[in-house]
Amino acid sequence: MPARLSRTLAAIATTVALAVTAPVASAAEQAPADQHFTGTLADGATWIADVPGNWNGTLLLFSHGFGPTVAQDAPSAAARTALLAEGYALSGSSYDPNGSMWALNSAERDQFATLDAFAGTVGRPSRTIAVGQSMGGLVNAQIARDGAGRVDGALGLCGLVAGGTDLDNYQLDAEHTLARLLLPGEQVKLTGFATQEEAAAIADRLTAAVTAAQTTPQGRARIALAAAYLNLADWAPGQDRPAPTDFEGQEQQQYAWLAQGLLSFIEGGRYAVEQSAGGNNSWNKGVSYAALLAGSAHAPQVHALYRAAGLSLRTDLAALTASADVVADPAAVRTAQRTSSAGQGLSVPLLDVHTTADNLVPVEQESAFAARVEASDDAGLLRQAYVERQGHCAFTTAETLAAVHAIDRRITAGHWGNVAEPGTLQRSALALNLDGAAYLPYRPDALTVGRTATRHSH
Repeated sequence: MPARLSRTLAAIATTVALAVTAPVASAAEQAPADQHFTGTLADGATWIADVPGNWNGTLLLFSHGFGPTVAQDAPSAAARTALLAEGYALSGSSYDPNGSMWALNSAERDQFATLDAFAGTVGRPSRTIAVGQSMGGLVNAQIARDGAGRVDGALGLCGLVAGGTDLDNYQLDAEHTLARLLLPGEQVKLTGFATQEEAAAIADRLTAAVTAAQTTPQGRARIALAAAYLNLADWAPGQDRPAPTDFEGQEQQQYAWLAQGLLSFIEGGRYAVEQSAGGNNSWNKGVSYAALLAGSAHAPQVHALYRAAGLSLRTDLAALTASADVVADPAAVRTAQRTSSAGQGLSVPLLDVHTTADNLVPVEQESAFAARVEASDDAGLLRQAYVERQGHCAFTTAETLAAVHAIDRRITAGHWGNVAEPGTLQRSALALNLDGAAYLPYRPDALTVGRTATRHSH
């Protein structure tokens, strides 16, 4: 064999041997690894971030809802997994851990500080989308108002966008109704709780009164009146939606919400809001409970149940108005207006998504928010979409991702087009083949609240 051919064959053999024996890197080893970051802000708040190896350059800044001040960067574990898989980076803060769980005094500031921390630690994103859920939806609306140059767009999920004072006022109306009509003669403290335990005890007392009242037609009529003031949905989990004229069925489902501990959440929330505001920011002195009911979408139900029970609605409404004597602390109202309101304007596009039967943050809050945005001449920046489902923040992962994609496309295009239309969102969500979707055309009723923070009683 010629020497040249021999050397060539030997080289080929060596190459083949190396090809067979050399370790081959797996796809996981070749792909950049996901990274998790954490840090502490100036006020003691913590921030976290998750950055996928295939980061697409977009950061989602997540504002979490009411509860323990623990940093979160996604609305759910399933949404986090799906968003990271799509290349989105995620970040969010705890808010100031030293104050109230109604952390509106620090939340927006801490979220902006989180953006700075992310940029200094990870790098500056090419695009930032603010996302907020529940109470964090209110924070998110503030960011959409104030965040020009820092965020490019915003997505609100089940947001408490009517603000803290509207919330406490319509809840006070419902609490006043339950206390005055179901516990006549008792002096039930409804504001100014000294401790969380005091708030919990009042919630237990009112819940027991509701449970007892449900056993009589008169009690059920009065529960329906309180539910109207609470803007409480009449479609509860695990049940079929009652017909528009099935007034008894509507009340039974409103009672189901109340019996499941809703009042405990309301009273605990009031304690936290008052902690944050430095006093009571709600009032009912001077409120006409007849006029308030007349503006409620639930008025026909209330009238029908009162007639069936043989009760005088006029007498009860007059008693509620005459005994309404709660006066707000003006300083607390001013503080809540400064820290716990939104809707005075928008500086970036905002898409709000809400379930149609939300027991904790009524979908009617979106009507109040839209009116304020429109009054600021920023209606063109706002779109609102609705999911037909019972429960607070009860979105599927597909619905959440479709909403993220919609605001992302709005930022890219510079105009809304049809990206936030219910049909587009539904098709986008179903195309993900995840866990279903129920976007639909919907227009919420007006929020039953009857007064504004700028015209409160002293």
